Amino acid sequence: MTNNDSQAKVGSSWRKAGVLACGLSLAVSAFSGFALFAQGSLLAQEMEAKPGMSDKPGMSDKPGMLKPGAKAAEMKGDMEAMDGPAMKASGAKAAGGGDDLPARVKPATNKPGVRTAASDPVVQFINESLRQGWKDNDVEPSPMADDAEWIRRVYLDIVGRIPSAEEVQDFVADKSKTKRSELIEALLEDPGYVRNFTTIWTNLCIGQRTPRRVSRTGMQKFFREGFAKNRPWNEMVFDLVSAEGHFEKNGATNFILAQMQDNDDGVQLTAKTTRLFMGMQVQCTQCHNHPFNEWKQDQFWQFNSFFRQVRKMDHQKLDPRTGRQVDDYSEVLFRDFSGPVFFEKRSGLMQVAYPIYLGAEVDASEGVDRRTELAKLMTSGEKPLVATAYVNRMWGHFFGYGFTRPVDDMGPHNPSSNPALLDRLSDEFVKSGYDSRQLIRWIANAEAYSLTSRGIKKNERDNPAAGETPLFSHIYVKPMRAEQLYDSLIVATNAHKTGRAGWEQSEEQRQEWLQQFVQTFGTDDNEESSGFDGTIPQALMMMNGPLTRDAVALKPGSHLAEVLAGKGNERQKLNILYLSVLSRMPTAAEWARFQKYASSSGGNLIPVYQDMFWALLNSNEFIFIH
Repeated sequence: MTNNDSQAKVGSSWRKAGVLACGLSLAVSAFSGFALFAQGSLLAQEMEAKPGMSDKPGMSDKPGMLKPGAKAAEMKGDMEAMDGPAMKASGAKAAGGGDDLPARVKPATNKPGVRTAASDPVVQFINESLRQGWKDNDVEPSPMADDAEWIRRVYLDIVGRIPSAEEVQDFVADKSKTKRSELIEALLEDPGYVRNFTTIWTNLCIGQRTPRRVSRTGMQKFFREGFAKNRPWNEMVFDLVSAEGHFEKNGATNFILAQMQDNDDGVQLTAKTTRLFMGMQVQCTQCHNHPFNEWKQDQFWQFNSFFRQVRKMDHQKLDPRTGRQVDDYSEVLFRDFSGPVFFEKRSGLMQVAYPIYLGAEVDASEGVDRRTELAKLMTSGEKPLVATAYVNRMWGHFFGYGFTRPVDDMGPHNPSSNPALLDRLSDEFVKSGYDSRQLIRWIANAEAYSLTSRGIKKNERDNPAAGETPLFSHIYVKPMRAEQLYDSLIVATNAHKTGRAGWEQSEEQRQEWLQQFVQTFGTDDNEESSGFDGTIPQALMMMNGPLTRDAVALKPGSHLAEVLAGKGNERQKLNILYLSVLSRMPTAAEWARFQKYASSSGGNLIPVYQDMFWALLNSNEFIFIH
């Protein structure tokens, strides 16, 4: 056995046995952190004691807004002070290439017609509207996030992964006053943006667990092409609602197929379409009038009648190896259906419903394609519901909460927290040609999105997790989605380069990982969650799953192995590990704790670095977006 093998074995033994002793308290903290964050200010309780975003005394008590990038020089100074400049070691090139690794984000170029945050009137309106809300509610905004906090957040929200150590260093060192707007532009042009929003909308349309006779590949292809070409959102919704054909040749059909798992006359398809694209929950009105909103039972069935012309056909083929018929493909076809839909009221009286969309009646005679007519009605007009619902959902993606709670239940019964802002953004989104990238520019360039996640005394009441109306005076903590967590682990650890050969094996590992995070709830449309919820399988996957084991095992090609084999002293190597995992430098207190732990190692620092790397990967600060 080589010396490295022996050292790796020591570290592995500590984690297997010590996780029940010294490691368990940290792990429990990491995996029960969701409840802690739900209580109030973002990371404040944890960050003050451990990996603080800022160690400056009194920082959180200053309500005034800081200038963008104000802490960049301070962070760079920290890098220089820690026994020399922060290294750009070979192990820090996590975004530098590789088959499974996203390429490093390229600097933005000036694009004609794209305003900076300072000059865009929509961004100015967002800022003014939120400031007025803060004033009206007697709250003050938290300080502006430093560069390290902000870059990590914007990478996760736009491209679905953390930045590499080199990307953080380059951004912090950049002296440009417009570097945040420039980075937003660069991320929107990066393939990671397309991949991230393809994943989000594929999961929303067909679920994390692919239903039977549904092609995830086809659904992904539809969204990938749409987001890559920046197709207008109303056109994409039109295609999804009216889709027909082969489930891979026309990937939009998979949205329809995923809602046709039961022979329910389009009930689930009706509920999912209204929730996802119109921001309206009507599922319970199939049986009775809604107790809280304006939807009546007959309106549900009027909407449902648009989907009575849908037919699914499953095809099989002969498997020559077994001589048996196996699944081949599915398709959506037109079914001849005319006339009304009959439904039963709670009184037992039978009623009829014709295809009517928000008061607009459609010809119900034979030969009329009702879904095409519905798609036209949904996606046309000055400000259709598909625009408002998309804006609300996109705002919720970046801020953790939309203008309504839940984000897909809009209407007079559930008024918006900022109706003027939601209306203006929806108007501007329509005027932009339903441009998803432009909508993201407005949101991500807003002053509120640049605030820190640390609450201050003057905005303690702004706590939507406790049921309060969100005022967006600071960034609300949210758990990473399973895909974000997996891709961030890859970026932080290079675990995909540690001997797991072949795309199929890597994809199998990825799917196994993701399924540990999928929970299906017993709602009307089998709603799913794939965020980090702190379940035991998730905790075990993070603590001792194959990805984490590979990350700390010093296998050839792993990030930790490259860092420890590279140049630099103890402090510089620790700096790289912190930058790689948490996108920031270790504090003085963290360095002191590391030195104390290292002093008890008998001179063998390799297991110390392994344990430290494991602890960082299992920390609250890594797992949550803040």
